[in-house]
Amino acid sequence: MTSDNVHFCLRCGSPLALEPRFGRERPVCVQCGWIYFPDPKVAVTAVVLQDRQILLIRRVNVPRQGLWSLPGGFMDADEDPVAAVRRECFEETGLTIRVSRLIAVITGRAHPRGADLLLAYQAEAIGGSLQAGDDADQAEFFPLEALPELAFESTAQLLKGLY
Repeated sequence: MTSDNVHFCLRCGSPLALEPRFGRERPVCVQCGWIYFPDPKVAVTAVVLQDRQILLIRRVNVPRQGLWSLPGGFMDADEDPVAAVRRECFEETGLTIRVSRLIAVITGRAHPRGADLLLAYQAEAIGGSLQAGDDADQAEFFPLEALPELAFESTAQLLKGLY
C-alpha cells in the first residue's frame, strides 16, 4: 500500500494530511499525530536450471497475463525468504526445490501492484511432479536459446547471465 491509498488513521480513524516528516511528505493523522510509513513489498523468485533449460510459468493473472516468468511471488511478513521461494515454487509448479544461494536483489516496481524488492534464488528441483497451479496455468522447462515471451524485465535480466 502506498501513501496515495491511505486517507484515514489506522489508530483512531481521523483523516490524514500530508506533512513534511523525516525527509519527505508523509500522511499524518490530524487528531493523534500517527504517521504512516509504507513498508516495501518483497517478492521472491526461483531460478531453476536443469540441463540448460530454465523453469518458467505462464501467468493467469494481470498484469501481463499469458506471458512467462520465473516461479515466485510475494513473501509474507513473518516468512523466511528461502521458505517463501520454496513455497511459491511448489504452489506454481508442483516441484520441491533445494535453494543454493541468493543470486540477485532487484529493486523497482515493474507495475503498480508489483514488488519493491525481488530476491532471486538459484535452486534445483529435487522432487515433486511438474504441474501448474496457483496463479500459473502452465509450467515448463525451456531451452535458454528458445524462450517464450517473458512477462517482466527482471526475468530477462536474471536469465541474461545464464546464456
